[in-house]
Amino acid sequence: MGRGDIELETNKVYDQDVVADVEFPTTAHQISSDSWFQVGFILTTGINSAYVLGYPGTVMVPLGWTGGVVGLLLATIVSLYANGLIAHLHEYGGQRHIRYRDLAGYIYGKKTYSLTWALQYINLFMINTGYIILAGSALKATYVLFRDDGLLKLPYCIVIAGLVCAMFAICIPHLSALGIWLGLSTIFSLVYIIISFLLSLKDGLHSPPRDYNLPGDGLSKVFTIIGASANLVFAFNTGMLPEIQATIRQPVVKNMMKALYFQFTVGVLPLYLVAFTGYWAYGSSTSVYLLNSVNGPVWVKALANITAFLQSVIALHIFASPMYEFLDTKYGITGSALNAKNMSFRILVRGGYLAFNTFVSAFLPFLGDFMSLTGAISTFPLTFILANHMYLKAKKDKLTSSQKLWHWFNIGFFSIMSFVATIAAIRLIAVDSKTYHVFADL
Repeated sequence: MGRGDIELETNKVYDQDVVADVEFPTTAHQISSDSWFQVGFILTTGINSAYVLGYPGTVMVPLGWTGGVVGLLLATIVSLYANGLIAHLHEYGGQRHIRYRDLAGYIYGKKTYSLTWALQYINLFMINTGYIILAGSALKATYVLFRDDGLLKLPYCIVIAGLVCAMFAICIPHLSALGIWLGLSTIFSLVYIIISFLLSLKDGLHSPPRDYNLPGDGLSKVFTIIGASANLVFAFNTGMLPEIQATIRQPVVKNMMKALYFQFTVGVLPLYLVAFTGYWAYGSSTSVYLLNSVNGPVWVKALANITAFLQSVIALHIFASPMYEFLDTKYGITGSALNAKNMSFRILVRGGYLAFNTFVSAFLPFLGDFMSLTGAISTFPLTFILANHMYLKAKKDKLTSSQKLWHWFNIGFFSIMSFVATIAAIRLIAVDSKTYHVFADL
């Protein structure tokens, strides 16, 4: 088994590229069943989820034109590079590492296995918290369009969103089972992206000159800018890349790189479109949820909000799937998804997990702050620090001195960024908690 003494029951598959038996751990979910194109859509669904409606306000407003545009472009390039490193380690050592923690454990040992496990699930839990906040915000925005009487508050909408997410999680057993839902997710994304772009463009063309000055002053502005840097990497958060790569057909590395190139070329264009147009149209007054800033026919805005809600439900399932896979494998939940035991398990366990997620979402519904904290404490370490160090350790005998220096530079730089961004994000949450109180109706 692996050098890190992580003992796992394994199966074997024949890798046509390497001409060798490649082991992979036992899992209750499907392996090697999806095309690179389907995996590319899963990745693209993640970056073009309803979170894109927050980037004009959470990235562009704190950073301005220069910082926002340059930052997003650099984040795209650096994220593609870091994810490519992880993708190339998928079959490292003649073993297929279908979970991020398995790869870290194989390279470093049990302690890093546990640390990576903790970081990853903190990361995914917080992403899912954000999705429930987004879905609840979309529901409230829809309600306000028709009845602005203050009766349906954001915490109530978040509870409804959490219930719908739980029902979806119970019905879809694993990541590969999304199937047609990925197509629907793409349609939903196109609807709210096109609507938000067109309405922002219309408003921008007919609005007086906007204020693009960075908000705040002194120390407050500095902390806001640092927090926004974490939002930059959050946009391309793929701290579950090995889990997604596990579903792809052979040859897994070649096909995963195709999916990543698709994600970081065609896939990022809608994100750029919404982020830049939204900020151009409303300047520093852009809302953290863009559809609250746009003006247009009620039915059009309602359609955009409803599709944002539905897409958030699907996207949450993608980022919750590693937790589901862990629990299903641990407790032997295999066979038909409609089996009474399996259905009962999903209702109890997935429902309980999302109930806690929903409580946290309603308790602290500060979307931008959660994006900053998630990027700081988990995205930086998982996607950048750990990726570079694992590749450095795995390939050290094949790297030149300049290549080793490059990886050490990345490790040092992103370690510093993670530390300062965490402080900034915690400060932002503390300030907002005093300003709005818990269970706030934002």
